Amino acid sequence: MLLKNHLFWITAFISFFLDQLTKYWIVQTFSLGETLPIIPDVFHFTYVTNTGAAFSIFSGKVEWLRWLSLVISLLLIALGCFGQHLSRWNQLGYGLILGGAMGNGIDRFALGYVVDFLDFRLINFAVFNMADSSITIGIICLLIASWEKAPSHSDS
Repeated sequence: MLLKNHLFWITAFISFFLDQLTKYWIVQTFSLGETLPIIPDVFHFTYVTNTGAAFSIFSGKVEWLRWLSLVISLLLIALGCFGQHLSRWNQLGYGLILGGAMGNGIDRFALGYVVDFLDFRLINFAVFNMADSSITIGIICLLIASWEKAPSHSDS
């Protein structure tokens, strides 16, 4: 069987790999709670753990989040394998979401929490990670895809 949707698979692999690599680096380099100002009071690397979902919502309810990550990952893998050929924006979007869901899902299964470290202090934003970024950018890609293929109703 020839693998279709190559951009989907490449994007998923790269986003997953970057997420796991950066988390490994943070865990090996920082103590829990340690922060390193990259741009003081604007952007820091801060090693924290998160037992909830994005922005620490549902904190402590990891059990269903790990299964949600697994189900989303399996559905997206099935879409990539068995679904139709996807547009470029859909491949990017779904690939980024798959990479992010797998990255955070592995953390939840292996550790019981997610490693977060991207700390934008200028806007007082929640600390997050590359997987969260991939999922967010993936959703933006899917929105772009939906605008691109919106049917025109000028047939009348």
